[in-house]
Order: sequence, then C-alpha cells, then structure tokens
Amino acid sequence: MSPSPSETGQVSGSAAQIYESFFVPALFEEWPPRVLDAAGVRAGDRVLDVACGTGVLARAAAARSGSPARVAGLDVNDDMLAVARKVEPAIEWRQGSAEDLPFGDESFDAVLSQFGLMFFEDRGRALREMYRVLAPGRRLAVAVWGRLEDAPGYAAMVALVEEQFGRSVAGGLRAPFALGDAAVLRSIFESAGLVVDRIDTLVGRAVFPSIRDWVFTDIRGWTLSEAVDEAGLEQLTEASESRLARFAASGRVEFAMPAHIAAVSKP
Repeated sequence: MSPSPSETGQVSGSAAQIYESFFVPALFEEWPPRVLDAAGVRAGDRVLDVACGTGVLARAAAARSGSPARVAGLDVNDDMLAVARKVEPAIEWRQGSAEDLPFGDESFDAVLSQFGLMFFEDRGRALREMYRVLAPGRRLAVAVWGRLEDAPGYAAMVALVEEQFGRSVAGGLRAPFALGDAAVLRSIFESAGLVVDRIDTLVGRAVFPSIRDWVFTDIRGWTLSEAVDEAGLEQLTEASESRLARFAASGRVEFAMPAHIAAVSKP
C-alpha cells in the first residue's frame, strides 16, 4: 500500500502557498542559519538542499554562498517547487526523489535537509545518496523535529485534532515528530553506514499571530487540508480558542519547538 500524504508530508495546490506564507515564518525561518553552520557552509560553496519545500533553507544557503546559482533545491512535490521558483527563480530547483538524486558524485560542498528526513520512503538510501553527492572533506547536515511531548503546543493540538477528527487525521500533525528520539535518528545514519560527527538538540520557538492563524496554518497549509472541511475547520478553531488558550496568553501563540541537527563529515 502506498504511503499516505500524511506519512510523506505532501501538500498540494494552495496549501503550498499557505505553507510558504504562514508556516515558514511561524516555524522554519529561524533554523537555516543553524543547519548552515552545522554543515560548515561558506562563501563560494556549491550547496544542495534536499526536500527543499518552498525553499527557505536554499534561499539562506544562497545568501551565505554568495550566489543563487551556487545552490540547488530538490523536492518531490511540484506544487512546493512552483512556489519556490516564484520566490527565487535564480536557484536551480529540481523535481526528484531524495532516494535517487539527479546529481553526479561529489557535486556539492554541502548537502542539507531541513525537516524532510522523517518523510522519506527509504531514509537510509536517501542518506547514502546525500553522502554520495558530497565532496570529500565537507559535511552534510540534517535537521528533524524533536519529540512531540517536548513541543507542548503541538502535543496539545494533536490531542485536540484526534478528539475532533480521529487518530488518522491527527496522524498528519504527529508525523513530523517521527524521528524525535535522537537515538533513533543516530541509528538511521548508522544503518546507512554513515558515522555521525554529532547530534545537537536545539530549542526553537513556534510563533503564530493568533490561535486562529495557528489552526488555519496547521490545517490549510499541511496534509490535513483535504481531510477537514470548512465546518470542521471552524469547529476546531472554536475548540482551540478555549482549550489551547494557555499558549496565547498575550494573544500571540508561542511555544518551544526543539529539533535535532545531525552532521556527518566525508573524509
């Protein structure tokens, strides 16, 4: 049986634009400098961003390398790439699978992936491909979210979505935390034959303008969009405004979002 959109993290159509407009500033914008640091990206480097989504990490890599032409972003999702191309057309955006990268051996000085590994069909094969295209003497860096229970806002949101719509729908919000155990993350690298230099656990912040914006983003900007109709969205919003009010004491939603960043060097 083919993986579900929730398991593969695939969004479609307008969800990709909502992802860029709402999820990127709320969750993803603070992480690229940390991933770039872990990979040792510097001026002039040729950089590959695997599972690039709408391109937030690739754009940051272009700024650090000094040229969008030095950066490639790859994603399996055409809708995500369409948004990425509109935002920064000078980056080389490629549609393709992380398990079969369309690049030659040792093509890149740094290979990155931010919050994509948990959705790969064959994680070990994808990591080996990332290592294959990495130049000797350089590093790859992969970021994944930490444990769901350490992200209190999402732990509460997942519980509420499950209560409202069932475990299957809630699985779409649970899936990003699938590699939250750092020991499990390390074991995936080791099973792929790669030696991890280090895994750093860092704490970021999820920040949404309001509970209503938070719910809208989670549903309409993610894989749950087709599973929840407008009536269901309003029902969830109303429940969230009372049940999750503790995360928006000043009106703005804010809570901790830990992530692990694993780095691997190539001799």
